[in-house]
Amino acid sequence: MDADLRELNARIGDALARVNPILEQVRRVVVGQDKLLERLLIGVLARGHVLLEGVPGLAKTLAVKSLAQSIHGVFQRIQFTPDLLPADLIGTLIFNPKEGTFTPRKGPVFANVVLADEINRAPAKVQSALLEAMQEEQVTIGDTTYPLPHPFLVLATQNPIEQEGTYPLPEAQVDRFMLKVTVGYPSREEEKRILERMEGGQIPQVKAVVTLDEVIEARKMVDTVYLDDRVKSYILDLVFATRNPGEYGLDLTQIVRYGGSPRATLCLARAAKAHAFINGRGFVIPEDVKSIGFDVLRHRLILTYEAEAEEVTTEDVIQRVFDAVEVP
Repeated sequence: MDADLRELNARIGDALARVNPILEQVRRVVVGQDKLLERLLIGVLARGHVLLEGVPGLAKTLAVKSLAQSIHGVFQRIQFTPDLLPADLIGTLIFNPKEGTFTPRKGPVFANVVLADEINRAPAKVQSALLEAMQEEQVTIGDTTYPLPHPFLVLATQNPIEQEGTYPLPEAQVDRFMLKVTVGYPSREEEKRILERMEGGQIPQVKAVVTLDEVIEARKMVDTVYLDDRVKSYILDLVFATRNPGEYGLDLTQIVRYGGSPRATLCLARAAKAHAFINGRGFVIPEDVKSIGFDVLRHRLILTYEAEAEEVTTEDVIQRVFDAVEVP
């Protein structure tokens, strides 16, 4: 067993060395925001879409764009606006008068990395056009279903403070995102470095350093990361504690209306594997689950009106769950 684990760690180290240049390239442009960049890489490796939430000016779009440019793939940025139509996103059928037939014109969603900028600016019919793409990795135009490029990843941003003219994402779509990352302000020292780097007006260029095949191989290596039964039970206990808090000694019945779904369990396991991978380990430890748990669960818990009145946040609830569930 130890020999197998050493061999797995060695193979993971080799695969990690091939994808680490992604972060090296992005850090040439983005100062600080280590948690954000790590979560983006976890999304890439764990086949999970990522939703970034933060006030304007925190380099969310720049980070996503830089990450996409570091990979030899097709990148599309879609600026979501209230007048956007589903056809602007997935494409439509164009009539060819010469032949008297309709031919498909594929939209910008046919890319390896799609940046959905300010996703909550577009109405529900546009947001729902993304659902099939995010879940099934395919798009239906007319009567024909087209597969999306592989790998396919949606990285979306939204502004939490300006709600006028926005359309909150429905729970069904929010649940399609593996991670919801809240982006905070940089430290004073980091902001000084940003000022010095941008003072001359020259933004460093990001080079494509990783191929799509290398990303796919790294994903396969993430799948091989060992997940012990005790860690599986820990993940299940965390999710079930959000649904049946009384069984875990938690008094959350007046706070939590709906807990995490089975998709939360699957995403927590996959994200924990990816977190172990980027730390060079071939096995998951409880710290991996704890580290990624807030980003997996924060958008999957629906709180009651009583919780909102008492100003209880999902982060407060998740922290209480982690404190109550025994660590293996």
